[in-house]
Amino acid sequence: MAGYDTNPFADPVDVNPFQDPSVTQITANSHGGIEEFNPFTESSRLTTNQKTVPVQPVMPSQPAVIQPSIEPSPQAVAMAAQAGLLQQQEELDKKAAEIERKEKEMRNVNINLRQNNWPPLPAKCPIKPCFYQDFSADIPADYQRVCKMLYYLWMFHGFTLFLNLLACLAYFTSNTETGGVDFGLSILWFILFTPCAFVCWYRPIYKAFRTDSSFNFFLFFIIFFCQIIIYIIQAVGIPHWGDSGWILALTMVNTNVAVAVIMMVVASFFTVSAAFSLFLLKRVHSMYRRTGASFQRAQEEFSQGILSNRNVQNAAAGAASSAARGAFQGN
Repeated sequence: MAGYDTNPFADPVDVNPFQDPSVTQITANSHGGIEEFNPFTESSRLTTNQKTVPVQPVMPSQPAVIQPSIEPSPQAVAMAAQAGLLQQQEELDKKAAEIERKEKEMRNVNINLRQNNWPPLPAKCPIKPCFYQDFSADIPADYQRVCKMLYYLWMFHGFTLFLNLLACLAYFTSNTETGGVDFGLSILWFILFTPCAFVCWYRPIYKAFRTDSSFNFFLFFIIFFCQIIIYIIQAVGIPHWGDSGWILALTMVNTNVAVAVIMMVVASFFTVSAAFSLFLLKRVHSMYRRTGASFQRAQEEFSQGILSNRNVQNAAAGAASSAARGAFQGN
């Protein structure tokens, strides 16, 4: 019966591969490890929380390309620098020429605009104007009124001197013995004081208002104060001084009333000139204090004007050269 228990179709040489000892050992070890692994334990959490670093693909390395260094030669560098300098020089020359052209144009414009216009003489007259005067262009608006008043005072001063000449002429006709001296001096005062007043005190105050010059302010104050003293002397009318003042006019009341009246009119004109001059002197002084001018600034302007004067520079250079020549010759 033992022969019936075997499989008649089985291969007598057939062996179960899973019964191999090496296979059974491996499966037994793997199964044991699987049974020991618990995903809920602390050690498994630590292992699962570790970050995985992705693997960077390795790029194929490219061969390094070495650029050849080309250094310019010293001659090329020198030529390039010279070309740059020449270009800069040309640009500077062009700019200098342009600036010079503009300066000439501005100079011509200024000459044409600031052409002397005083005294207003006809174009056919051989004597040309000596000064330029334009209140609206030169004088600030705050000073124009006072400057014009000083100009009108100078005109009134010249008119008064002319009337004084006529009054002294009338006095000379009525008193030929002593009137000749007064008449001659009146002519001299008219010829001398009229232009001197314009140049000595009116032009300085015009320049002072135009350029805010401390030196011209001081020059005006000194000379204008002397002018006021002269007005007072002329208004008094001392005999034989060439002035038709109050004293000389009163001496003619008993001799010739008409001449006395003329001389009194001239004396009143001298009095008005003195009073008006005092008023304007006070106005100019108040303006001078607001401008910030000072005696120190006047000294600086005077020294700068002296040093910048071409005639003074030439004289100083000539004196220095002559002194040096004398010292060499003496040695």
